[in-house]
Amino acid sequence: MALLTRGDHFPSRSEFQLHGIPPDDCRVVLAKQEITRLLETLQKQQQQFTEVADHVQLDASIPVTFTKDNRVHIGPKMEIRVVTLGLDGAGKTTILFKLKQDEFMQPIPTIGFNVETVEYKNLKFTIWDVGGKHKLRPLWKHYYLNTQAVVFVVDSSHRDRVSEAHSELAKLLTEKELRDALLLIFANKQDVAGALSVEEITELLSLHKLCRGRSWYIQGCDARSGTGLYEGLDWLSRQLVAAGVLDVA
Repeated sequence: MALLTRGDHFPSRSEFQLHGIPPDDCRVVLAKQEITRLLETLQKQQQQFTEVADHVQLDASIPVTFTKDNRVHIGPKMEIRVVTLGLDGAGKTTILFKLKQDEFMQPIPTIGFNVETVEYKNLKFTIWDVGGKHKLRPLWKHYYLNTQAVVFVVDSSHRDRVSEAHSELAKLLTEKELRDALLLIFANKQDVAGALSVEEITELLSLHKLCRGRSWYIQGCDARSGTGLYEGLDWLSRQLVAAGVLDVA
């Protein structure tokens, strides 16, 4: 009796072994199943582009992105919701406006929030900058819903506040709404004499333990000059690619 006929399910490794097929032959046949699946995916994507080309004359300036379920996104940039948190005085607002306007703005304490849109590559980041004073921190939770990335800013020049930053970071990482959110830590004010290094902050915040099982990255930066900020956005972009948003423009 044939092991595989048209319309049957594809046999498992144990079924092959049951019929006495050698292990090497088994691996070859099973590999064919994976290759067939990949070819079908490529053919599906090619067909999508063919259908698009028949109806739309594409402009090279129009962003084109893939999603992980093999859909093609053509047009406006993919929108990503980001919330920026951290203690008061860490430099959250300075970072936001440096990214938005490429200029340094003398910060004043944020009472409530700021929100700006920053476009980078094929992504449009909607960044919510929330006040970090102690009495405002209970309000952070109202900004968590649908957040895809958290930017946590630490003042590298204030060693005596790192413990407080650790406590706040630990609390927000337990929030259910942020379970799948990416985490980017900006170790700000690296330009200040005597500032803690990225390695020291990583250790003092216990990041390897605190962020176990989560996609995270720490980037040293100077918000005034902008040094390190776009390296952080590059990391976010790469992680979003891994999560299914692929920049191909």
